[in-house]
Amino acid sequence: MESPQSNEDIAKQIILKEINNVSANSLIIKENGCSACHILFNLMDNMQISESDASDLLSQVLSDDPKLNDRFIEMVEKIHMKERMMGIPFSIKTREAKDKYIASNFKNLLAELSSDLINYGTDIVLRKLLASSIALQLAQNIGIDYHAATEELYYYMRNNDQQTNESILEFINNFYSRAYKKD
Repeated sequence: MESPQSNEDIAKQIILKEINNVSANSLIIKENGCSACHILFNLMDNMQISESDASDLLSQVLSDDPKLNDRFIEMVEKIHMKERMMGIPFSIKTREAKDKYIASNFKNLLAELSSDLINYGTDIVLRKLLASSIALQLAQNIGIDYHAATEELYYYMRNNDQQTNESILEFINNFYSRAYKKD
């Protein structure tokens, strides 16, 4: 009698299938869509799990399989860096349309961070802001879009887990010690 597949095995099959599909035909990703998000949402739909669980599972599977991780990064780079010129749709909008879009994103991000603060605490929000800041810096320095920079950062963090965790914890400890230091 065969043992049932683990969630990680099922996720790995879904991820590999979607990497192959996207690599064969990048047009399956909707206009200006994110290739990493495409795979994440396929995991959610196929496994009937939350976005958070799918994100954790994707990260775990990619961490456990360096070759699959490399293929994932290659796919992201191909879509975001080579095939697309991200930002053009936004750049041709009117100033009013741009301002509305920015205002909407501004409000949504603050609401999301407020929710995370309530549900998960200050350390998680600080980690999230730190990762976003690093990804943004990478995007600006390398000249790639934010999603691709985020995937590159996560790739690095997965491959240098202990070092990055130590660096983040050191930063958080220094941050809190300076923030609550009495003058």
